[in-house]
Amino acid sequence: MSGVWDQVVGQPAVVAELRAAVADPAAMTHAWLFTGPPGSGRSVAARAFAAALQCPDGGDGTCHACRTVLSGTHADVTVIVPDGLSIGVVEARELVRVAGRAPTQGRWQMIIVEDADRMSESAANAVLKMIEEPPPRTVVMLCAPSLHPDDVPVTIRSRCRVVGLRTPAADAVADVLVRRDGVDPALAAWSAGASGGHVGRARRLARDEDARMARKAVLDVPLSLVSLAACLSAADDLVGTAQEETDAATGALNGAETEALKASLGVGARGPGVAAASRGAGQLKELEKRQKSRATRIGRDSLDRALVDLAGLYRDALVLHAAPSERLPLNHPDRRSDAEELARRIGPEGALRRIDAVLACRRALEQNVKPQVAVEALTVALRLPS
Repeated sequence: MSGVWDQVVGQPAVVAELRAAVADPAAMTHAWLFTGPPGSGRSVAARAFAAALQCPDGGDGTCHACRTVLSGTHADVTVIVPDGLSIGVVEARELVRVAGRAPTQGRWQMIIVEDADRMSESAANAVLKMIEEPPPRTVVMLCAPSLHPDDVPVTIRSRCRVVGLRTPAADAVADVLVRRDGVDPALAAWSAGASGGHVGRARRLARDEDARMARKAVLDVPLSLVSLAACLSAADDLVGTAQEETDAATGALNGAETEALKASLGVGARGPGVAAASRGAGQLKELEKRQKSRATRIGRDSLDRALVDLAGLYRDALVLHAAPSERLPLNHPDRRSDAEELARRIGPEGALRRIDAVLACRRALEQNVKPQVAVEALTVALRLPS
């Protein structure tokens, strides 16, 4: 394996399928759906495929086409990365407009939609129409977690060629951290194991001490829930950490976006500029709405990461209770002793109930229940028996 395919970690079957499509025009199709669990590299595979299709040599990784596609600057490759709660119909119609253009410098006009499961119903309908009546020389690549109708409507799925990615093995993730990112081998091995095969998170754990401390704080929660006061305190900490992450991610960005829009609208101008600025009030309001949606999404994603870690520890407790002498793979191998203690104190039924409680909290957050309320209900449900 070489060139752009080096980016795709632990997916030999997927790479073989995509390389065959690049090499044989008869194996090519206009609509692709990349599915797989978080961190499996859906969008990475889509970008590598796009680079290989634009490259005269099938993805050597060194030419101008490969470099510009992978860096996100190729004129004929449009990547949609939703930073808010959903992809709306306005964005979808813009996609359709771009897809209808002939390629200007590449071999194909390409659209890559990350997190396509966030498309609203009206956006999905617009994309469906484009897939049903594809413009010539246009390729659409959608990335979603699964083939479940909640993630991808059956009407879209049935018109796409599906490429299923799997969670890469920890060894493959560790290898790429050492080889590509220069991470110390011992730290790379720990990060790969602690991330559950999520390549992006493994890299973050390997390179960011704050990320390692945040994970530790979450995994310290289950054995700390010995009283109602401890439950409420843990909920405050989890919600507070998510809010801090949101503020850090959005603070400077929001200000820069607002100032740039005000400048383009002539806010504060005199003379003829005043009329133009007054007409921009609606655009400022729309920007604020997008920024609020983005902040909500970042906060939810931060909390969801913590919830997945918690569910993983209770799953480890369940595994260790069922097979204490076996060396079965764990979600958090570095917290084995905590999982053993949980298994002793809550048993398999208690572990299952707590996993259900975590999943219920995830659903509540997606249904717009206030984070503080949802997480407090969760930590109380996770409380250890006296």
